[in-house]
Amino acid sequence: MQHEPVDAYETLVQFLYRAPIGLAQTTLDGTVEMLNPMASSLLMPLATDAGLDNLFDLLAPVAPQLPAMVEAFIEPSGMICEGLRLPVGVQHAASGSLQVLSLNLTKLDPERLMATVADATFEVQREQEMLSRRLRNAARTDSLTRMPNREAVREELQRLLARPQDGHGFAVLTLNCDRFRQLNDSLGQAGGDQLLMHMADRLRGALRPPASGFEPAARSGQLAARIGGDEFVVVLDGLRARADAERVALRLLDALAHPYVIGGHEIVCSASLGLAWGPDAVALDVHDEHDADSLLRDAGIAMVEAKRAGGNRHAVFEASMRERAARRADIEADLRQALAEEQLFVVYQPVVRLLPDGGVDRAAGVEALVRWRHPQRGVVPPIEFIQVAEECGLIGALGDFVLARACRDFMDWQARLHEAAPRLMAVNLSRAQLGQPGWIDSVAAVLRTSGMPPASLQLEVTESLAAQDQDTQVRLHELKALGVKLALDDFGTGYSSLSSLHLLPVDTVKIDRSFVCQADTSFHHRVLIEATVKVAQSLGMTTVAEGIETRSQLDVVRNQRCDKVQGYYFSRPLPAPELLDWLAQEIETA
Repeated sequence: MQHEPVDAYETLVQFLYRAPIGLAQTTLDGTVEMLNPMASSLLMPLATDAGLDNLFDLLAPVAPQLPAMVEAFIEPSGMICEGLRLPVGVQHAASGSLQVLSLNLTKLDPERLMATVADATFEVQREQEMLSRRLRNAARTDSLTRMPNREAVREELQRLLARPQDGHGFAVLTLNCDRFRQLNDSLGQAGGDQLLMHMADRLRGALRPPASGFEPAARSGQLAARIGGDEFVVVLDGLRARADAERVALRLLDALAHPYVIGGHEIVCSASLGLAWGPDAVALDVHDEHDADSLLRDAGIAMVEAKRAGGNRHAVFEASMRERAARRADIEADLRQALAEEQLFVVYQPVVRLLPDGGVDRAAGVEALVRWRHPQRGVVPPIEFIQVAEECGLIGALGDFVLARACRDFMDWQARLHEAAPRLMAVNLSRAQLGQPGWIDSVAAVLRTSGMPPASLQLEVTESLAAQDQDTQVRLHELKALGVKLALDDFGTGYSSLSSLHLLPVDTVKIDRSFVCQADTSFHHRVLIEATVKVAQSLGMTTVAEGIETRSQLDVVRNQRCDKVQGYYFSRPLPAPELLDWLAQEIETA
């Protein structure tokens, strides 16, 4: 029995020397007391002049912090460090990469340390490969929606473009929310992000075709991605016919059009979708240019066409769209320059009051309208640049220019014409201006600078803008608090109805020209005008009939007791000097 402790010690020593990991017992200053063969083998590449006598000296080039760590460890025993990586600097025989060791250092008692050393080369390789995969995935994934991103879409398109044609086509669908900018301003960034995540979920769900839906070819594939902002892309592969992709497009639009609930509020956000075909699609012009970026560009161009057509629809790319897109890009660039170089000017269309005796009050007011005198193309029609300004974010700057110029001109007329000067200045108000932080203060500043009485300014908003969310209503009331008047423009073409007219904070209702132009031939349109006038006047609102071009149209709206009219029957929009001449003229009884 007395030999058992000796036998147990020898067994322990044999185990330590044969252990598959490196073991080294040292004093607190690193002096080696025991080193097993595996430790010698692993540490030998680090041994230069220092030898293997002192672990701290041996590891000083790769772990100089060890002595300080030991000194700072005040407990009588315990783990000092674990999994410390030590680059050896020699090539690993099996992997071919540089060898890496892993060191654990334990305090055995107040006088001794035990170091364990293991070859961590393969583990490091696996970690690096996993990290590399995660980085690659992160580079191809949208952080908000966890959908593939633009880079992933480009890779997929490049793969599809590089494969041999097999008789099946593919298509690129680009879509975005029709009024995301306004919704994002209203909801805030968190609400906007939540809306985008809901849109992503709906796209993913809609791409799981129902049993009775379109059945793509065996090699088909579907990829849904977010490529930035509120813009999403869907790639459809394995299409037998163009109708397959258009059916999916309609399904996607339908999925996105249903109301969303964000922060307890119901939000409607329709989308516009553009569709471009891959080069192996049916009947495609094989001479057309095709690479990943071109396909994305063409789908985006088609999406803009769908949005310009009113939104909540899809458009299929055609080569002629590129020309229109290029022209819009030219107009945008020129328009930015026009704002900087004062190529824009304001014209004024008279608004006249109908008098009970059959005459007219021609100084009732004017409406300010922007025009553009291009140095090469001459006067550019508003229809060519107003929508471009809305799409590229310049409409706010245009509106601010018109407001400031109109107020200055109005006060100039008061000084020159006195009682003969127009009594009201109407200026169109854009959604961009109303959503601009601090814009209400800007209006107040323009009024102060020009000296214009607030009650002489009428800001005109469309039905769709006036009937928007609560924030919009608050801003309209803030404008009213300044003392300015508000008019509902183009009434009859938007979301409002006569039954909800009392909910809008407006002083004037302007009846759209589409009703007026048929008033002398259509009983239906005359009834609508009569009803609008009666309801508006019962609410204390003034009515204006727009687009009067003939005497018979004027007679109809006069008989319906409309308060004011404007249109080419009286005058086209005039530059300020010509307006002064018009005001000075006599006009026969209308």
